[in-house]
Amino acid sequence: MTNRQRFAALFISLFAGSSLAHGQKATSSRITQKPSFIQALQEQNDWVDSVFNKLNRRERIAQLFFVRAHTNMGKAYEDSVGMVLKREQLGGVVFFQGGPGRQAVLTNTYQANADVPLLIASDGEWGLGMRLDSTIAYPYQMALGAVQDKQLLYRMGLEVAKDFRRVGMHMNLAPDVDVNNNPKNPVINYRSFGENKYNVAQKAAEYMQGMQDGGLLVSIKHFPGHGDTDVDSHYDLPQLNFTKERLDTLEIYPFGELIARGAAGVMVAHMNIPALDPTPNMPSTLSRPIITGLLKEQLQFKGLIISDAMGMKGVVKYFPEGEADVMGILAGNDILELSENSLRAVRLVRKAVRQDRISMEQIDQSVKKILTAKYWAGLSVRDTIDERNVLAGVTRPESYALRKELANASMTMLRGQGFLKTFSAEKRTAIISIGTPNVTPFQQELNAYYKNSAFFTLDKNANAAAVAKVMRSIGMFDQIIIGIHDTRLRPGNGMVLSNDLKKFMNDMVARQAFFAVFANPYNLAAWPGLENSKGLLVAYQKEDFMQQAAASVLKSEVAATGRLPVTVNNFFKYGDGEQP
Repeated sequence: MTNRQRFAALFISLFAGSSLAHGQKATSSRITQKPSFIQALQEQNDWVDSVFNKLNRRERIAQLFFVRAHTNMGKAYEDSVGMVLKREQLGGVVFFQGGPGRQAVLTNTYQANADVPLLIASDGEWGLGMRLDSTIAYPYQMALGAVQDKQLLYRMGLEVAKDFRRVGMHMNLAPDVDVNNNPKNPVINYRSFGENKYNVAQKAAEYMQGMQDGGLLVSIKHFPGHGDTDVDSHYDLPQLNFTKERLDTLEIYPFGELIARGAAGVMVAHMNIPALDPTPNMPSTLSRPIITGLLKEQLQFKGLIISDAMGMKGVVKYFPEGEADVMGILAGNDILELSENSLRAVRLVRKAVRQDRISMEQIDQSVKKILTAKYWAGLSVRDTIDERNVLAGVTRPESYALRKELANASMTMLRGQGFLKTFSAEKRTAIISIGTPNVTPFQQELNAYYKNSAFFTLDKNANAAAVAKVMRSIGMFDQIIIGIHDTRLRPGNGMVLSNDLKKFMNDMVARQAFFAVFANPYNLAAWPGLENSKGLLVAYQKEDFMQQAAASVLKSEVAATGRLPVTVNNFFKYGDGEQP
């Protein structure tokens, strides 16, 4: 048995009672865990000192840089990343799209060529499924913001930690703790737990604690808060023109709470915030007043500080040709992820040290933090990932059972707890899907319950003729159930429905149809009239498991207990949700 297998066996035994299948309640609210990463930073560590003392100045600087990797872009790409890692001996890797088995194999290859073990990270806000095919994706954080049983989020953190560790990863660049109080936010939105800072902090803390108790490093993001922007920092530099008092009491609040709870890492966003740093066009990622002054000194954060991706336009637009990398280190970041050119970056940072622009003492402190993270993650013992049955290891029955629990718990009844009781399984039932030309899982799930039912579908671009045909067909039905489906990859705002469909929806309100919305709740603002519906269930996203959860509500198998995590308009506000 390898060291990794021994650790896995011990780890499973620690929380076997807290992550049960078939919807059973956990028998223990928390698992026993080793000292936290933050605690480990305060202790003398012989392994860290030994590795550190063997590194020369260039090698120490290289530890601060993490390179991008994929397993869906072919062998030439994988080999090119491997060459960079072998030549430059960087500190870590951030994996993006690919597959779990392929990633395990490639990680073994990369680790074998590393003089210092690599810290492996990925963005898994909703689990491995955010990046890796064939793996479990839990509900988006917007849906989780509706869940009232916070213990479910802790259990989700434990499951995500098991998945990450199984494929050889040590850090999840999550959770997102941005307070999404701008409905037009193009980059956070459904990735946030919602608009209420207390709800965001509570839900994020449970998810974070589960991951950390499961042996996974985390990085809460995007400091000091990316929720009230209407610019995507991948493409430009957003500006936050708020007072420091507003930022302290709203945007920064969840970060302070999770730092107090022992967050291992904080990721800094690319945003210009004049109230915190008046330097023109200065991204927060490169700002010493924000990173060192606010995060390290004011908030007393001792853990890893990680930049958002350093190739994004929000950071390199005004600081090109490697200057952003130098300024990122100068500002106080410990890790710079995805530099445009890591070889150039290391060279420029070395030059900045020679010029006394950056102190080597600061860099050494960051290197020791990174090495401590590697030790905490178990990398002091060289090991390889078991490449057998990786997919089975990250698609466990208990994970699917937990996902079902989370989906059920997120269902939010804005209208109709009493109205639903008037629906009968024996009545003639029209089950209509809007937004897609295909019969949906929602319809199929309902069909077995409503025996005397028929399906109808209307694509998002349906015209008056298509609508009229359905209207003629449903005239003799006793009750109508309508699913509104956003079929886009991600459930943002601006879901497109034809004007004829919107009119049809209003006509169906008058017919007392029951509506289930498989879309971002912000879209309700674009559908005037639904506020008058007698039955309205928000199911947040299009995935099959959410459609199955909604169908369970319509079949009276599941009680809808969720509460709306955002305010849509005057009719649908934060906290709304009729309770059973």
